[in-house]
Amino acid sequence: MHENGKKIITVGVTGASGALLAQKMLALLDSDPGVERVHLVVTETGLRLFAEELRITSSNPEQLVQRILGRASNKIALVSNKDVGAAIASGSYTVDAMAVIPCSVGTLAKIAAGTCDDLLSRSADVMLKEGRKLVLCVRDTPFSRIHLENMLRAQQAGAVIMPAILSYYHAPKTIDDLVTQYVCRVLAQMDLQQDAMFRWTGSAAAKEAKA
Repeated sequence: MHENGKKIITVGVTGASGALLAQKMLALLDSDPGVERVHLVVTETGLRLFAEELRITSSNPEQLVQRILGRASNKIALVSNKDVGAAIASGSYTVDAMAVIPCSVGTLAKIAAGTCDDLLSRSADVMLKEGRKLVLCVRDTPFSRIHLENMLRAQQAGAVIMPAILSYYHAPKTIDDLVTQYVCRVLAQMDLQQDAMFRWTGSAAAKEAKA
């Protein structure tokens, strides 16, 4: 957290299914008064993900954020995945937390092996080596032994492994309800509590029994 009390966040988007998750996270971060800046890194397959799942394309990278949010943002900055000299590639630049959402098993493998051949994997590597919060929203199923071992290696190195598993105890009525609850749980891991998150306080049946 910086002198003004606000956080700097990195969001990585890969080609695993789940563009809605990335879109919702960016929308919540953009509207969160506790966030100063968001560095957005989208892989080539991540761009394809936005095109195929949300029909969002843009020949001008600077317009991508606006198309994802449906509005302009002064907070979210898109950084090329090829720019390995970007600020977030160095541990001397403080990023409070990073989420890869969705995180493909290919990107997971890079992070678990420390293969820093693009900005996203290098940024994740920096978070681990500096002891900062890194949340990997792995999106695949079923998991092979390779996937599970890579998750274990990344977790042992300090990452939070948070597969894109949706919850139902909050009685969701729409897809957006499902997506919002999951993303809010991810943001809570990054110390960015959201008012939109449902918090379990015990079952109604149990409370009635006590009464």
